[in-house]
Amino acid sequence: MSDTSSLPTVRVGLGIVVREGRILIGRRRKGDSFAGLWELPGGKCEAGESPADCVRRELLEEMNIDVRPVRALAAIEHQYPKAWVILYPFICRHESGEARALSAAEMRWVRPEELPTYEFPPANRGLIEILSSAGFIDGAIDLAARSA
Repeated sequence: MSDTSSLPTVRVGLGIVVREGRILIGRRRKGDSFAGLWELPGGKCEAGESPADCVRRELLEEMNIDVRPVRALAAIEHQYPKAWVILYPFICRHESGEARALSAAEMRWVRPEELPTYEFPPANRGLIEILSSAGFIDGAIDLAARSA
């Protein structure tokens, strides 16, 4: 692997929002990096912002929903040609609001086993495999319900 010390580090909070056994995903708009690819909603952490606070802010701004992160999953580090990206995924409890694609080309609620049929950025591939595995979402639903 090449030296990453010269690359900027980008911290990204991701929300794994589960409702009725489905996961919320959005498609990136034309002109965005990775345009046309699907993603878990979230975005770049602002200076001094925790990843959990980033997830709350970004999901309200991007999808019009209030969420409460209830469990952090392992951070994912990935080197892209122009940046070192660290993804901070959180299982989130949907608190309020009806999801709308405010800053995405479109959004969908999809069954976990359908996730591999959507194209995600390379850094997300391992996470998508985990989310689509049998039993993961049942555990996430139980976790979110217990945190209510």
